[in-house]
Amino acid sequence: MFASKVFRPAQQLSSHVRRYANGAPSSGGGNSTLLYGGLGAVGLGGAGYYAFSGTKASNPHPAEHGATNESSAHGQPASKNEEQNIPAKTGGDVSPLKCFKGGDQGFISLVLDKVETVSSTTKRFRFKLDAEDAVSGLPVASALITKYKPEGAEKPVIRPYTPISDEDAKGYLDFVIKKYPNGPMSEHLHEMKPGEKLDFKGPIPKYPWTANKHDHIALIAGGTGITPMWQVARAIFKNPEDKTKVTLIFGNQKEEDILLRKEWEDLEKRYPQRFRAFYVLEHPPENWQSGKGYITKDLLKTVLPGPKDGNVKVFVCGPPGMYKAIAGAKKSPSEQGDLTGQLAELGYDKEQVYKF
Repeated sequence: MFASKVFRPAQQLSSHVRRYANGAPSSGGGNSTLLYGGLGAVGLGGAGYYAFSGTKASNPHPAEHGATNESSAHGQPASKNEEQNIPAKTGGDVSPLKCFKGGDQGFISLVLDKVETVSSTTKRFRFKLDAEDAVSGLPVASALITKYKPEGAEKPVIRPYTPISDEDAKGYLDFVIKKYPNGPMSEHLHEMKPGEKLDFKGPIPKYPWTANKHDHIALIAGGTGITPMWQVARAIFKNPEDKTKVTLIFGNQKEEDILLRKEWEDLEKRYPQRFRAFYVLEHPPENWQSGKGYITKDLLKTVLPGPKDGNVKVFVCGPPGMYKAIAGAKKSPSEQGDLTGQLAELGYDKEQVYKF
């Protein structure tokens, strides 16, 4: 078992998690939430480095990547030149059944089919593709640009979002999008009704994934930064040839903010020797048994594969304050920038970390 039914001392728990990080456990099952019963000694509930809202003192420059964290699925709002980052080709043969082909295709208007409320601030949107038998055409991992021009505005609002639907899904695209105060695109989306249209363009390639590219990947996400992580993890576990191990650390403000929680829990049940998820809440409920506070260096050291534990890759996606604390800010939408923060302090090098 990954964690026993009673709390173990922190030292024992740390040792047990490290064995998972370095090699497959001897038996499946388990519940990673029990780990946190012994992690008080490593500072889970202590003072954090940042707030996931991106507006607190731990993020002294909330506007350095834009006025809001609306695009925290990629850590920062789209730059004015983001459209120019879409290549003419994204690799492979372009099928006529692929909705998004890149290059000079331009924007495509898709009809909103239905909307589902996920939480008080988050909704799930399904858009119809331009043909019932069409697929998105997005490679893993990649995103799409959305465009909307508010009434009376001089320029349109452009934001990137990562779909959560399978790349092979025919006829539709699903997105999970959080509404941010004064976020013009997220507010517009949350006001949309079925039958209305939104402009999309892409794909914007991020990190090209192939089966068994790495032995073990770590996904460190905050808020809606979980969407590209889900895209990569889904591609791994749907491919029977891909044996990659995956560790997820997911930080949020409240329990209702844990997006795709059922999907992650299903993966943990189906692949207990290859997938573990650890949740951290800034404002946990009274009976919360998992991580409390913020993602800390001690937590990363305890649950992640070490920088010298073979072919390891760490992915980071979340609000600007999270990037700064864990890996350092991106230099631009297309440039990773230097590796700093907690991961650098733990000995990972720049080539082992990718910032979405």
